[in-house]
Amino acid sequence: MLKEKSEGLHHYCNDCGQGELYPYEKSDFLSDIQLPINFPSAETTEKGKKHRVLSLFSGCGGMDLGFEGGFIANAKSFPTNSPSIKHTVKKDWVLLKRTDFTTVFANDILPEAETAWTTYMSRFGHTPETYHRMSIVDLVKMHNNGVEVFPKDIDVVTGGFPCQDFSVAGKRKGFDSDKNDMGKKRLDNAPSEETRGKLYFWMKQVIDIVRPKVFVAENVKGLVNLGDVKNIIQRDFASADGNGYIVLPPQVLNAGNYGVPESRERVIFIGIRKDALCEEAKQALTAENIPEKFDPYPHPTHAGNITDNGLLPKVTTYDVLKDLPEPADAIDPSQSIYSKAKFQTNGSQGQTEIKLDGLGPTIRSEHHGNIEFRRLSAEHGGKHIAELNNGMHERPLTPRECALIQTFPPDYRFVMPYNGRKYRLSSSGAYKVIGNAVPPVLAFNIAMRLQELWDKYFID
Repeated sequence: MLKEKSEGLHHYCNDCGQGELYPYEKSDFLSDIQLPINFPSAETTEKGKKHRVLSLFSGCGGMDLGFEGGFIANAKSFPTNSPSIKHTVKKDWVLLKRTDFTTVFANDILPEAETAWTTYMSRFGHTPETYHRMSIVDLVKMHNNGVEVFPKDIDVVTGGFPCQDFSVAGKRKGFDSDKNDMGKKRLDNAPSEETRGKLYFWMKQVIDIVRPKVFVAENVKGLVNLGDVKNIIQRDFASADGNGYIVLPPQVLNAGNYGVPESRERVIFIGIRKDALCEEAKQALTAENIPEKFDPYPHPTHAGNITDNGLLPKVTTYDVLKDLPEPADAIDPSQSIYSKAKFQTNGSQGQTEIKLDGLGPTIRSEHHGNIEFRRLSAEHGGKHIAELNNGMHERPLTPRECALIQTFPPDYRFVMPYNGRKYRLSSSGAYKVIGNAVPPVLAFNIAMRLQELWDKYFID
């Protein structure tokens, strides 16, 4: 496989989360969550899986974790009697069942993302060799040069190609990105397919190579309003494997409508390989109006930003943060070590106070003066008066708080001290990978919908 063919291709830490680096048995309210959970071994995990997932732009694993299941989630993110729940592990927290999907390949260029991913995903039997810290451009080029890069028999390709160049909050350069595939400033303006704004093109090439039955691509909502970008990307994806894919009209999903305590809108592209579909499914997916029973996009479960009496109430930030101690009292490094950025200007980006009775803001990857505040002082417009009167000071969100709003499980390790003042993963790195991630609960909803439809779609 890839590691055997190319020495030094993998860049990973030898310690994948075991040992003395982080004493979770002493970690705040997490210790009694950990105890009742028996995670399957690598052997039993692989045997019980059917659908192999190749993950691109994997980051710290939000999409991958969602597709695998088997993680802790807030109980309010799911109906009380949901068949997705394995059991309750603590009041307000449940363990989700594993899905029919397993990750066999992951990649990203960020060392912080690799550290977080390999540390957590090791519990599912995934070794560091699963994660490839290389640019997708280099991976495709290696394949084209005869290196055995990608695993065989891939059923699903997922990928959240970099979004900064399409984000409303960014410079919106789109295809004309001034950065290369590694996120570095370009030295010239010559036309190139190797810019950050065209990395979806390389995802399409991976789809060409491995021919999955399904692919799921994710990006920021701003992409749909950037000229004809959405249509170009949809058309290019459809051309994979010689126009071999039905690419459904992309949909903007708000994570708040799927049990995530966050107003986070993302555009999702879903493509399905034509020659793998049974005839009934093919006709349904190519119809002008796709019948609901064949629609692969998950149905909303919560009234995040929509009004529907048939939906569950939105999950609030209070629901996921209420049991956390203040940083000064916390043992968990992801809660105690956080940005000390000061409040700058009321109304500035990243300078607002979160609402405890509603959805949180979109968690972003910035951390220097550009992260939302857990609370503001009364002087700066803080509204959590009871807390302020109780002596709690103005401060930004911690990495743990950002992660819980994103629906990462409370036992996911982010800030990882190592040898005194050094870190395997620092708070600044944690903010970055959390903000770049797909909320696992949103990804889980996508995966469960595909799992529900799999046998209706495919011939075998």
